[in-house]
Amino acid sequence: MLYETAARAAEVLAAEVLALPDGSTRTHGPLFLSERRPVPARRPAAADICPHTGRARLGYDRARVLLDKHAGLDLHQLRHSAATHIGEAEIPLPLIMGKTRHKNPRTAMRDVKPGAEAIAKVTEVLAPRRTH
Repeated sequence: MLYETAARAAEVLAAEVLALPDGSTRTHGPLFLSERRPVPARRPAAADICPHTGRARLGYDRARVLLDKHAGLDLHQLRHSAATHIGEAEIPLPLIMGKTRHKNPRTAMRDVKPGAEAIAKVTEVLAPRRTH
């Protein structure tokens, strides 16, 4: 979801609506939940508690640890990967900014880090044509 939306992790963790494959939606409380119910002393706001399970919304730090532990991925890097792949597909900067919701072109371009294959393609464009 982070990669496909190019969203900030906080935006995804704040999600409360999920479109399911059968066309229905899930709209009751936080979508991403912590493993346990919170203890009374650390009880978050009611909006951050799942009404079905009583578990709290998953926080950024815990999501970062879980993604690294189980998938070996960096939570924020998924957003950068999405921006890079969009850029390598030669999508114009205004559309990259729209997808990633960046307001400043410099900030958007910081997330786009083209790989060797994309750089080689640019090099081919600039190389002199050989005639046989």
